[in-house]
Formats: sequence, C-alpha cells, structure tokens
Amino acid sequence: MYAIVETGGKQVKVTVGEAIYVEKIEVAEGESYTFDKVLLVSDDSKVKVGAPYVKGATVTAKCEKHGRGQKIRIFKYRPKKHSHTKMGHRQSYTKFVVEAINLK
Repeated sequence: MYAIVETGGKQVKVTVGEAIYVEKIEVAEGESYTFDKVLLVSDDSKVKVGAPYVKGATVTAKCEKHGRGQKIRIFKYRPKKHSHTKMGHRQSYTKFVVEAINLK
C-alpha cells in the first residue's frame, strides 16, 4: 500500500515504515504529525485518486529529526565586467518515518 502526499509544494510517494525528507515543518522531534493532503491512495487491488484530495484519507508519520541539507554553491560570473558573486544555500528539512496510511 502506498500514497502520494502533497507537502511543501511538492508531491511525495510514501509507504508504511519508509523515511521521507520534506521541507521543514514546525513539529517537535518524536511527535506525531498527520498529512491530510493525500492525492492518491493505492491498495493491492484498487486505486483511489482525489479531485484534488482523497476524502477521509490521512497519512500519520513520526518526526525523527530536523536538519539542513548539503550546501549548494551558486557562482554568477559576468564576462568582461570583472564581476562575480559566490553564494551558498542549505535547505532545511524534517525527517519523518511513516507509521500508517488511513482510509475512511
């Protein structure tokens, strides 16, 4: 059984017991969180597709940790102008472990 969840402007495919990394959500570590924007739920034999969300479907996950990803370096260069800029960015994330996919 798997589901597709919308969070942080992205769509994430989740299965029970899987660890997922999403944009940072303000949840305490060790606390449970419920994703209610479920776009699709697939069982072994049937598939439920929402319009836009599946009614009554939720995904429950436990927050494992917060962190920041690897640094991405941005380098802008303007030829013949003696101008360049070097910047870096680290995206914050939250790691969840999916506990259950609920259907009503």
